[in-house]
Amino acid sequence: MGNILSKDLDTNGHQDYYTYNIMNFDFRGYDKTRNSSQSLCKKHRDEKGWVMMMKQSGKRNLSMVMDLYELTMANGYFNDGDRETRVAFDVFYRKNPDRGGFAIFAGLEQIVEYIEDLHFSDEDVVYLRSLNIFTEEFLEYLKTFRFSGDLYAFPEGTIMYPNEPVITIVAPLIDAQLIETAILAQVNHQSLVATKTRRIVNAAAGKMVSDFGARRAHNMDAAVYGARAAYIGGAAGTATVLAGQMFGIPVSGTMAHSWVMYYKDEYEAFKKYAENYPDSTTLLVDTYDTIQSGVPNAIRVAKEVLEPMGKRLKGIRIDSGDLAYQSRKVRKMLDEAGLEDCKIIVSNSLDEHTISSLNTQEAKIDGYGVGERLITGASSDYSEESISLLGAVYKIAAVEEDGIFSPRIKISGTVEKITNPGLKKVYRIYDQNGKAKADLIAKADEVVDMSQDYRFVDPEMPWRNLKFTGCTAKALQVKIFENGKLVYKLPTLQEIRDYVSRQLEEEIWDEEQRFVNPHRHYMDMTPDYYELKMGLLHGLRS
Repeated sequence: MGNILSKDLDTNGHQDYYTYNIMNFDFRGYDKTRNSSQSLCKKHRDEKGWVMMMKQSGKRNLSMVMDLYELTMANGYFNDGDRETRVAFDVFYRKNPDRGGFAIFAGLEQIVEYIEDLHFSDEDVVYLRSLNIFTEEFLEYLKTFRFSGDLYAFPEGTIMYPNEPVITIVAPLIDAQLIETAILAQVNHQSLVATKTRRIVNAAAGKMVSDFGARRAHNMDAAVYGARAAYIGGAAGTATVLAGQMFGIPVSGTMAHSWVMYYKDEYEAFKKYAENYPDSTTLLVDTYDTIQSGVPNAIRVAKEVLEPMGKRLKGIRIDSGDLAYQSRKVRKMLDEAGLEDCKIIVSNSLDEHTISSLNTQEAKIDGYGVGERLITGASSDYSEESISLLGAVYKIAAVEEDGIFSPRIKISGTVEKITNPGLKKVYRIYDQNGKAKADLIAKADEVVDMSQDYRFVDPEMPWRNLKFTGCTAKALQVKIFENGKLVYKLPTLQEIRDYVSRQLEEEIWDEEQRFVNPHRHYMDMTPDYYELKMGLLHGLRS
């Protein structure tokens, strides 16, 4: 199993655990006869009966981030001889978060990384064998498994809408089934955070928004990749150092209340900080009393410490209280002291609704540090209709039979859960001014020609005679993987971020970006595709 690196004994001389190093993994093998193992989480055992614990900070094989049913289905397909049958799965979502008018597609780069690294190590197979539900032939098959299918997706950062296939996987059945959870986890998390951030950025109306959310994220990975998504959505930077290191996102941060409370008085705390960071002094002024103490001491430090050095006080931050009232009062105090260039930054459970309210109250704020409601996608709008999640799903759309893909459709008593069947393409339709008029679903082999009036069907009102006139169409999906090989050049994070801004500024209607009753983006179908869907529905009912 590996080399024994150390053998620890308890105070009575009993063997308690061995520490192994196996292919860069750190495991602890606990003696299952000892009480020391009984308080631990559920563990698996190797052939020798040792319990194996993996450290969070160790190298992890993320291929195992999947629901068990993906493996039980794959085992069943394998045993039935269906492993080479090709299928198509679509990834889509049904409702925009927060009753919004759009969402932002994010997480594609991490999906690519996952698929390129997809494999099952010897240790993974040992664990799966211990579950006693898989055949030995299937476990041997997993040892050499690699993804061999095709994957199509919107470019990362694309503005997306409900019920359109953002990602399509065309692959052997087992390949397509095993990647479901990982794809959905990336899309649901990063797309939600990117979308939420853009709403906050829009509310800030040109003022800086920075991600302050790491400590309120759902875990450390959520903090790091949430910061990435927030930058895609328009945040100016992050306080999360690892995100800055990994992705090149600008990082910022000054002090916590503990810095101020450590020193004997507030002035000394501010003075020490300014002496350490004279080029970037931003002071947290609400530890004791913002108006009576914090701001006067900040002004004093600006005059007595920074200005003799030829430096200026860069900013102050307020983290509590009535932010609108305090910001107006503080702005006046700073201006009267000749600190007109000193910025006022605020934090404290902000989101797009509270920031919009601050704007309405004419708050004198230059920037926002947004924490838990950005990094988790939560909202201060707690109405039943406000959903702070994306809810992307992974549904089979077609199965290859005799070389031809046969469409599949899921029906439901809930209309929203009826799927769009078959291999398909999604087009964005633009008017003569370059504005996105609608999205159009077509059969994969259809030619969408906008050189003349083009008839389409609104699936919610199919009796209407509708045409696109003077429009252009752009296919949204691009091929990412072909036969398991990456064939797409991934954009930089900055390019993704710029792409988001360009779409929202130039292509997407302002009416779709408002918070209250946004315009619903039309999701239309070609007549042939609509007939395909209706034919399947009628056939299943008969």
